[in-house]
Amino acid sequence: MASTNDLKNGMVLKLDNDQLWSVVEFQHVKPGKGPAFVRTKLKNVLSGKIVDKTFNAGVKVETATVDRRDMQFSYMDGDYFVFMDMQTYDQLHVSRAAVGDAANFLIEGFTATVATHEGEVLYVELPAAVELTIQETEPGVQGDRSTGGTKPAILETGHQIAVPLFITTGEKIKVDTRTSDYLGRVNS
Repeated sequence: MASTNDLKNGMVLKLDNDQLWSVVEFQHVKPGKGPAFVRTKLKNVLSGKIVDKTFNAGVKVETATVDRRDMQFSYMDGDYFVFMDMQTYDQLHVSRAAVGDAANFLIEGFTATVATHEGEVLYVELPAAVELTIQETEPGVQGDRSTGGTKPAILETGHQIAVPLFITTGEKIKVDTRTSDYLGRVNS
């Protein structure tokens, strides 16, 4: 249990029928008239839904312990992604639902943050950008550098993104894991 006066960004609260909510923003407000309160922006840990919620100052809220560990993606085992804890070498089987959109950018050997609560995997978080190789795309044409157009390309993970016309098959590029946007070439 914690007081609303102790809230911090990233803290996970257990509210509304044991749902887990992460504090995105909070603001203590002391109006000239009436009692103080805390205005928060909360993100549902499982669904990603963001809501605004106001608490009276000093009210007790239940906190949840979320264990966040950096783990290395090892391999696929049927519908499960197998991650290995680099400190203990324990393996953890994570369902496709818990991995979510991160599956579009995972290749063997990548390190990701795996968040668990009471032994249950909540989500898998990748770095903001990853480097991947273009597996397949249409060939670029001379002079395409100045047009600013894009074409579809398939990454080594099988995920399709839009890349500039001058990118060719086999090139290594940087990709934003949150938006699937092309960020640039990787110099070898």
